[in-house]
Amino acid sequence: MLRNQQNINQKLQQGLQQKLSPQQLQYIKLLQLPTIALEQRIKEEIEMNPVLEEQDFMEQRQESLEVDDPKEEKEEALESLEEHEVDWDYFDENTEYDGENYTPPRNPDIEEWKDLPNPYNESLLEQLENQVALLDLSEEEELIADQILGSLDEDGYFRRDLIAVADNIAFNHGIYMEEEDVDRVRKQIQLLDPIGIASTSLQDCLLVQLQESDEDLPGRNLAIKIIKNAWTAFEKKHFDKLIHKFDVEEEDLKEAFGAIRHMDPRPGAVSNGLEETQNYIEPDFEVYWRGADQSENGKGEFVIHLNQRNAPSLRISPEYKQMWDEIKVKKQKADEQTRKFMKGKIDSANWFIESIKQRQNTLMNTIKTMVALQEDFFKFGDGLKPMILKDVAERIGMDISTVSRVVNGKYVQTNFGVYELKYFFNEGLETESGEEVSNREVKNILQTIIDNEDKRNPLSDQALADALNEKGYKVARRTVSKYREQLNEPVARLRKQIV
Repeated sequence: MLRNQQNINQKLQQGLQQKLSPQQLQYIKLLQLPTIALEQRIKEEIEMNPVLEEQDFMEQRQESLEVDDPKEEKEEALESLEEHEVDWDYFDENTEYDGENYTPPRNPDIEEWKDLPNPYNESLLEQLENQVALLDLSEEEELIADQILGSLDEDGYFRRDLIAVADNIAFNHGIYMEEEDVDRVRKQIQLLDPIGIASTSLQDCLLVQLQESDEDLPGRNLAIKIIKNAWTAFEKKHFDKLIHKFDVEEEDLKEAFGAIRHMDPRPGAVSNGLEETQNYIEPDFEVYWRGADQSENGKGEFVIHLNQRNAPSLRISPEYKQMWDEIKVKKQKADEQTRKFMKGKIDSANWFIESIKQRQNTLMNTIKTMVALQEDFFKFGDGLKPMILKDVAERIGMDISTVSRVVNGKYVQTNFGVYELKYFFNEGLETESGEEVSNREVKNILQTIIDNEDKRNPLSDQALADALNEKGYKVARRTVSKYREQLNEPVARLRKQIV
C-alpha cells in the first residue's frame, strides 16, 4: 500500500507534464471533501455501484475474530479499510504520541440527537408568500409580487430594474403595465416582515425601517432627515457637515446615529435560530494532549484521532465476488457484455476503496505533521508559530496543492476548541530582537491597537505601522493595510465615530 501511495504522489507532482488518470482524479476529489461531504459521496458511489458496500461494524468485528490464516487476513485487508498506523519518526524523541487505541468519550444523548431528522422550518420566501397572500392584490399585482419575491438576493434586496419586471410579465402573460405599478407593489412588500425586504438600496432599506420604527426612538426624526437628505455626508461620516446642515448639537447627532444602528441593513439574511444547530461543524480530526500527570511514564503524549466517518469500512459485496470468481473459472456461463459489466464494476469499486485508503493516510500524515510543527499550541492553546503549506508538504513528501486540498474546509477538535486547519498556517515576521513571530500574533496586536484608538480620530495605516514598530514589530504600511483588510476593519475615515 505504501508503494501505491508513493506512486500516486510521484504522478501528482508531475503536474502539467502528464495527464492525470481517472483514479488519480478520483483521489484528488475525495481528498478535498470534508467529513460530511465524504459520507454523502460514499453513499452516492454505493448507489451507483452495486458491487460496493459498507461493512457493518459487527460483521467487521466478527470477521476479524474468524480470520486465522495470515493469507486470508491479507486479502481481507485489501477489501476493507485498515486502521491507520502512525509513523512518528520525525517527532521529538522526548515526547510520546499515540495515534491508536483511543476513542474520545461519546455522549449517547448527543449521538442520538444527531440522528433525529431536522424539524421543518419555513423559509423566508415561504413566509413572504404567505404574507403577500393576505394583501388585497389584484391578479396583475400578484404577478408582480411573484416576480419581486423571486428576484430577491441573499440579503433581501430587489436589484432588478422595474421595467424588466413589467416587460417579463408582458412577454409571458400578455399583460401590460408601467414601472409605477411594479414599484407600488414593491413598496407594499417592503412593509412586510422583515421590514425593509425588497428594498432597492441600503438608503432605501434604512429609510423605510426608520419611518416604520417607534416614534419614541431617540434620534429617529433626525435620522430620517439624514438618510433622506444627506446620504453622501452620512456615508463618508462627515460629522461637521451634518451638524452644520441640520443645525444640531453633537449629542443629537450621536442619538441619530444610534437610531440608525438599530436598523437591519440585511433584512433578508435572517436566521430562525436553528440554522446554527443544523449546520454544525463536524471535526475531521481530534487532537488531545495528555500531560505528564496523566501519563504512566511521566512524559506527555498526544492522542490523534481521525473521525471514523473519514475511514469507513468498504468492501466488495461477497455475493458479487463469488459470482465473479465463478465467471472467471467458467463455472457460470456469461456473455461478453455481462463479463465486461462485472469487471468494470469490480475495478471501479477497488479503485474507490483504494482512493479512500490513500485519502485516510494523507489526512493522518498531514495532521500529525501539523501537530509536530505547532506542538506548543496543541499543548497549551497558544504559542502559534509561523507555518506555511510548504513546511508540511516537504515533510510528508507531497505537493503543496495536495496539502492545500487537505487543509481546505477541514476542522480539528482540540482541548481549546474547534479550529479550521487554515487557522494554523501563517507567515512569519521578524521582531527587532531577531525573534520570528507569526503574522497572526501581529494581527491580534493590530486589532487591539484599533480597538483602543481614539474613535474621534482613528489612526491611519501609517500611524498603525508606527505603533507596531514601537512595540518591536517591523511592519510596513502596505502590510498593515493588508492585515487591516483581513481583520475586516475599514480605513480610518470609516472607523470614525461620535463618542
